[in-house]
Amino acid sequence: MTQNNLAVTLVQADLHWENPTANLAMLEEMLWQHQDSTDLIVLPELFTTGFSMNTALAEPMGLHTLRWLQQQAARTKAVVTGSYMVREGTVCYNRLLWMQPNGEFDYYDKRHLFRMAGEHEHYTAGQRSIVKTIRNWRICPLICYDLRFPVWSYNQANGQLRYDCLLYTANFPSARATAWNTLLRARAIENWAYCIGVNRVGIDGKGNHHAGDSAVIDPKGLALWTGDDTPCIKTIHLDWEGLQEYRQKFPAYLDAEAFQLL
Repeated sequence: MTQNNLAVTLVQADLHWENPTANLAMLEEMLWQHQDSTDLIVLPELFTTGFSMNTALAEPMGLHTLRWLQQQAARTKAVVTGSYMVREGTVCYNRLLWMQPNGEFDYYDKRHLFRMAGEHEHYTAGQRSIVKTIRNWRICPLICYDLRFPVWSYNQANGQLRYDCLLYTANFPSARATAWNTLLRARAIENWAYCIGVNRVGIDGKGNHHAGDSAVIDPKGLALWTGDDTPCIKTIHLDWEGLQEYRQKFPAYLDAEAFQLL
């Protein structure tokens, strides 16, 4: 392992339905018990509530959950990320915060809202993607249903690659586990990048079962680690030199179409 490798910690949790206080306490306890040094900690989608449409639970930016993320990032000396309900004026977002140890942050609002659960009727879709850097690693964080839309994660721009690791935080039910497992591998292969999916486990307040299956996939589509259907926390190291060697030996991205989203 070299100093250029990236340590990523996946937090696969059984979320308490619509109970932010219980979820933050549970997640904090999981992080306290996990002593591995890490660069990035990834929480599930809507980690304070589960995949709820009850936007009465949404909070403005700058309140309890943001401060909790700042505390966890400062204590662990790692970036902490995951999404929760955020209200701005009259609209709500399924918003992923990217919280750095120094308290600075950026955010990504979920672009593709899951209409089969009515998410588009309760939340507003985001309009931009982000790519964040930890040391030399460029990381593109996305949310759950975004996994089904490859154009949104397209990695090639003017003959260059935009990111090195694609990250999905999710509440993906076990009824669609085949799609989850297949598409994580597809996104890694087609984008010449690592692909990480962090999913929840357990049964939510709507009776949907979640099998976990959190995973770290390398650029060839091989699983470096896959979780089962129980709560767990796992740190995986991504190989920087291996990624660069693969891209040099198999630079298929040089033959990809160059286009931009309007």
